[in-house]
Amino acid sequence: MDDALSHLLSDVRTRGALFDQSVLQPPWSLRFDEGLPVSLLSMLSGEAWLTAAGAPSPVPLHTGDIVVVVGPEPYTVADSRATTPRADVHRAAPGGTSLHDLTLPLGDGPGDPAGTPVLLKATYQVHGSVSRRVLNALPRVARVPALPECRPIMGMISTEIARHSPGRQVMFDRMLDLLLVSSLREWFELPGSAAPSWYRAHHDPLIGQALRLIHDSPGRPWTVADLAAEVGASRARFAQRFTELVGQPPMTYLAQWRISLAADLLACSDATVEAVARRVGYANAYALSVAFKRTLGVRPGEHRSLARAR
Repeated sequence: MDDALSHLLSDVRTRGALFDQSVLQPPWSLRFDEGLPVSLLSMLSGEAWLTAAGAPSPVPLHTGDIVVVVGPEPYTVADSRATTPRADVHRAAPGGTSLHDLTLPLGDGPGDPAGTPVLLKATYQVHGSVSRRVLNALPRVARVPALPECRPIMGMISTEIARHSPGRQVMFDRMLDLLLVSSLREWFELPGSAAPSWYRAHHDPLIGQALRLIHDSPGRPWTVADLAAEVGASRARFAQRFTELVGQPPMTYLAQWRISLAADLLACSDATVEAVARRVGYANAYALSVAFKRTLGVRPGEHRSLARAR
């Protein structure tokens, strides 16, 4: 069985990734106001500062660092905290927003050896309740120091940006998937990152195994006693330890996980509500509808209509 985090991150999928790579001449400062829920930025060369509402202080970007910005509110990237914004980048258009239209001396291609600042930026929409579950665990700005394993990905992205070959969008989507998942995993492991309780819990031999069981087989009619027996613990000890580490009782976590899966299945498949209900562990469509309404405030059919109207 795979670990619980893999189950969560496997559903953090990109569609319609928008990439920009720009060479900038100091002094420079860009205010991004695209209204998208997730942005990922990195300085391929040079250094910068990122300022965002909701972040306690400006965040430094050293060469190779990766920053994930969560939320649609504007943020600014500049060569210095003292540089005022000289251009706005507004809502991203299909196919990407070209920074070359801005009133800045910008160019294309990789950074030069002298260290000319090169900003790589990617944005994308969040699809699915499971993806939101992961991203909701992040702060407004999550910075991951430069990672050697990410350098090849950055090089591939730079190369693909310069090309206009068939399949370009699919390449962007898959590369951003890899870059984002690598960044999330590394951020969760950073000391002092305040990683979510469900992430920390998967390191525990008992509770990590229980989380894998829940994620592997959400449709199984689990009870606390069943889970405890599977991991080789008494019911009382298991329930107490699960609640301490995860922050909620086993059945509460299971119910929320089932609803998240059901929400995604309803949004991205044509399966009937009855079929979805049985797949995620509810006896019938009515039982799922009651739990769905109680948790998300809408009926399953309403959720499907809203998701497909976006």
